[in-house]
Amino acid sequence: MEPEKERTGRPPKRGRKRRRAPTTLVGAAEAMRAGWEFEERHPEVKKARLSTILFAENCEVTHDQLCELLKYAILGKSSVPKPSWCQLFHQNHLNNVVVFVLQGMSQLHFYRFYLEFGFLRKAFRHKFRLPSPSSDFLADITGLRKKETTVDLSKTNKESLPSASSKVSINLQNDPIIQKYGSKKVGLTKCLLTKEEMKTFHFPLQGFPDCENFVPTKCNGSITDSSPLFGLDCEMCLTSKGRELTRVSLVADGGGCVMDELVKPDDKVLDYLTSFSGITKKSLDPVTTKLKDVQRKLKALLPPNAVLVGHSLDLDLRALKMIHPYVIDTSLLYVREQGRRFKLKFLAKAILGKDIQNPDRLGHDATEDARTALELARYFLKHGPKKIAELSLEARSRRQGLPAAPQQPSGTADVAQQPSRSVLECLHSVGQKLLFLTRETDTSELSSCGNCQTVKCLSNKEVLEQARVETPLFPLSIVQFSFEGFSPSLTEEMNKRMMTKWTEISTVYAGPFSKNCNLGALKRLFKSFGPVRSMTLVLETHQPHFCVQYEVLEAAQLAIESLDGVLVEGARIKVQRPVTELTLDCDTLVSELERDSENRGTIYLSGVSETFRERLLREASLFLGLEAVILPKDLKNGKQRKYCFLKFKTFGSAQRALSIFTGREWKLRGRHALTPRHLHTWLKGLPPGSKRPPELRGVVPPPSEQEALQTLKADHPKVAAWRWGRKIGKLYHSLCPGTLCLILLPGTKSTHGSLPGLGLMGIKNEEESIPSNTCL
Repeated sequence: MEPEKERTGRPPKRGRKRRRAPTTLVGAAEAMRAGWEFEERHPEVKKARLSTILFAENCEVTHDQLCELLKYAILGKSSVPKPSWCQLFHQNHLNNVVVFVLQGMSQLHFYRFYLEFGFLRKAFRHKFRLPSPSSDFLADITGLRKKETTVDLSKTNKESLPSASSKVSINLQNDPIIQKYGSKKVGLTKCLLTKEEMKTFHFPLQGFPDCENFVPTKCNGSITDSSPLFGLDCEMCLTSKGRELTRVSLVADGGGCVMDELVKPDDKVLDYLTSFSGITKKSLDPVTTKLKDVQRKLKALLPPNAVLVGHSLDLDLRALKMIHPYVIDTSLLYVREQGRRFKLKFLAKAILGKDIQNPDRLGHDATEDARTALELARYFLKHGPKKIAELSLEARSRRQGLPAAPQQPSGTADVAQQPSRSVLECLHSVGQKLLFLTRETDTSELSSCGNCQTVKCLSNKEVLEQARVETPLFPLSIVQFSFEGFSPSLTEEMNKRMMTKWTEISTVYAGPFSKNCNLGALKRLFKSFGPVRSMTLVLETHQPHFCVQYEVLEAAQLAIESLDGVLVEGARIKVQRPVTELTLDCDTLVSELERDSENRGTIYLSGVSETFRERLLREASLFLGLEAVILPKDLKNGKQRKYCFLKFKTFGSAQRALSIFTGREWKLRGRHALTPRHLHTWLKGLPPGSKRPPELRGVVPPPSEQEALQTLKADHPKVAAWRWGRKIGKLYHSLCPGTLCLILLPGTKSTHGSLPGLGLMGIKNEEESIPSNTCL
């Protein structure tokens, strides 16, 4: 039975997208294989990115699996196995990893205050369920075992130092510098970064979308081995818009300083970063020089064939908002394994015998750092790669207390030995430490570990301020905020109300119908939108109405969009949700669920037959970017249900597919998805709410919460969700591109019961790296 006329009211809303329900992933293996083949055919795609097609049916990720991801992000596939539950492409192009832990919060917090967590739900495409935490959540996700089995990293480091005579036994052919440059001396042009390397290491380049307002130096002359070198170094401060330039130094080939300028930022300074920059408010107050002034001066000073030399020079050029085609980056010139880099201070001492960045001095000296980078480049050109390799920089770094990765083959046997290692041991093996920012009250085992730089703060605000400054300096940071959890009574009430709310927004009332209407035809009509939990005839009204409770939110929304205001059985009917206190904001909630990044690219279809999968495979060429087909099964008889979810790489691909499926050829009903799979799984585990669709009634919150909402206490969970969601959003925007970011709400566990957690993850600027025209 079909409606007699086209709907006369508003056109159906266009939603976003998402996958769903307990299911089997059909086509996941094919999608993954096609994705890998695409990587091989298109080697120019060189941004780190994530895929979670391997998610389990319940979308739950264990603490051990989180540990797998962290270790793989640090070491890569040559040292540890790939994560079993997700894929991380181009791991070596990750800049760093930042984990935000919202201690005291759970999945219940996130969906109870879903609208308040605006940034988190929109920014992170990958969400997953976490099991209830143990007594030490951080120890679990970092792979720490019992304290007696924890390695004393500082002691191990000392015992593993090579003797002075061991240098002669080093096989120079395995040295990464020899592997890249060979053993013979090289000219200046061989040390320049290629355009591909500049792209890989995020140097500003002409024509790139994030460099639209950057100023080119206009140095486009011919480069030879005798072209002039200029050392460059910049210092930055933290402003309301991120990091901005405060000082620039340019040193000529002979060592003379040709430019040393303080620069006044355009935006309000939040932190002068004095311990690094040496800049203070007092020194910057009288300065009138602006960014455009130093850009103009640099363009005038540099000859057409100038080569800029610096240490992590991409950051300096981005601070200057300038583009220069010829660069030597000493952090990349002195190559290390697995993408690691030596610090400038270490190279200055090991290569040049110079002590720079003296801790007794206030901040770094930009002129000194620029001159040092220039001298390091000249040393490399003069003595050649073989001489550098013979210096055994890895061994020297150990003697200076900077643990480095051992030189070893990456065979299968080595990989098999890694899983039992903790995240801290993995960091130790590549000469790095973990940064842990937390409150003074934290009692985690992590804070007392030797290879962990722990900073304890008095408040969440102080943790946030420290994170802005410290996280860019570490390959892995764990930033923990602490919040007051729900009381047991409030938790129980919240769980019930969440289930009731979801039941109510998945319920529709439709009517009025005539007393002689065809009940069988009406039931078939409502079932055509999706699985029905219950359907009752309401006779309390003057004319009959139907009350239909759907199993999935998409079905209810599709029924409203398709039937409201339409002529059915000779009557123009109204289709709406019950009006209760819990559904007053349901239009806003549905709209925001459509915009949730987890739902991006996923469509819901109803009316699929048992032959749907086979037909879809036959006509796969019509559906560009299809990643996965999610076909729910009946838990009782194992048969395929009559609805499904299709996940696409992009919103555009999903939109095109939806128009095909709802057209004349396929004749299916559908819309963009609203419910992530992990949400459906969680709701199934909640205590039951209303067994029958509720009547028109209000649900009064418990007095304690009602009073808190009225007084808007600063520590109320609703206010905390809104405030800290925004604060974390601002901190996220200050992270550099290519940062793997995880937001973990660990859940809670007490004698009164436990709440599962929620994880969100993504790589900053990841979406730009996803091919939009891939046919999977």
